[in-house]
Amino acid sequence: QGKIFIERHHYSRGCSNTAVYCHALYLKGGIELLGVAMWLPPTRVAAESVNKEMWKRVLSLTRLAVHPLVPTNGASFLIAASIRLIRKEGRFVSLVTYADESQGHTGAIYKATNWRYVGRTGPYPRWHDKDGRQVAQKATVNRVKAEMERLGHTKVGSYFKHKFVMEVTP
Repeated sequence: QGKIFIERHHYSRGCSNTAVYCHALYLKGGIELLGVAMWLPPTRVAAESVNKEMWKRVLSLTRLAVHPLVPTNGASFLIAASIRLIRKEGRFVSLVTYADESQGHTGAIYKATNWRYVGRTGPYPRWHDKDGRQVAQKATVNRVKAEMERLGHTKVGSYFKHKFVMEVTP
């Protein structure tokens, strides 16, 4: 259900098939899904840039989407609740996330939820599949431009992102 929600409400129009955590937002007592926060381990390079000694215990907020009718505090409520659950379990010590400039994102939601801004990344190329869904160049293997094109993916530009980190040691 979370994957379908992301496909409908996130600009990337897709996400991975797996997640370490996939937290959902519902109205109290409600049954309609209103938001999703999806967490995965980042690439090793990204993890080491956040916590060199404990890079295997870094987790990335890879997708955050809320229904367009949800008030803006709904997204911060979902992020805060999600972080509390991660912190309580104690498996991870650091979190990382990115705000995509190409979508007009500044990271205001991360600043509001106490993430620490560490600067801009990129620019990195963005690839889409034939259906217009975003495709990761760094997936199970790091694919070069020729491989992405051979797979039928189209480069749609190169973009910067704002990077945010948070320590969650219990």
